[in-house]
Amino acid sequence: MQWQFIDETIEAILEKDPAARNRLEVVLCYPGFHAIVAHRIANELWRAGHTTAARFVSHVARVLTGIEIHPGATIGRRFIIDHGMGVVIGETTVIGDDCFIYQGVTLGAGVEARQGEKTRGQKRHPTLGNNVVVGSGAEIQGALRVGDNVRVASGSIVLKDVPDNSIVVGVPGRVLYRDGKRVDDDKVTPDPEAEAIKRLKERIESLERQVQSLLAGGAGAVSEERAETNAQGSDPVDVFLQGAGI
Repeated sequence: MQWQFIDETIEAILEKDPAARNRLEVVLCYPGFHAIVAHRIANELWRAGHTTAARFVSHVARVLTGIEIHPGATIGRRFIIDHGMGVVIGETTVIGDDCFIYQGVTLGAGVEARQGEKTRGQKRHPTLGNNVVVGSGAEIQGALRVGDNVRVASGSIVLKDVPDNSIVVGVPGRVLYRDGKRVDDDKVTPDPEAEAIKRLKERIESLERQVQSLLAGGAGAVSEERAETNAQGSDPVDVFLQGAGI
């Protein structure tokens, strides 16, 4: 029985959510907790072969909480959904222990699932390891694996496997840090938006050099501005390309 997991889920919410003050508040006022309890019931029915009843329980929970968890999904212990509105977890999703996801997260099917009934019964949704945190609005699509201790930044779209102990940022998701160290640039998946901004920056710098060569009198002011930016070490484009705001 999965009921033994309910009590430790309450304790996990009290430990990780600073807004949670007591057990009664969690039981009465946390839609993420309500969705998990409903899923435990629906999953028991699903595994017993009562698929329509399981789907109905899941549907009622979706109406009441705004969180959609397919009864076929496999969810580990101490799973927390914070706020939760708009969360979607697909049928063949597997989630490990001690995972934490925020509102608007989608653990969805990949492109292969667009083939409809041909992929019924096949693995179509992601597998999350233990201690994974997924930020608001992030999407993880397809039968990929997100390793243990991974952090997925808000708004990211993950389309490939993610190794353990990584931080994923961007669209598409890129591993920027692994084991506490920044990943070499040549190993990072290219970001189309970042590349476009980089090209524009290079073009602007080229035009500035041409202006400097044509207007010797005004070159000093441009050079001074460039020197000031370099001295401060906070070129906003460089900061963007390093992952901030992507």
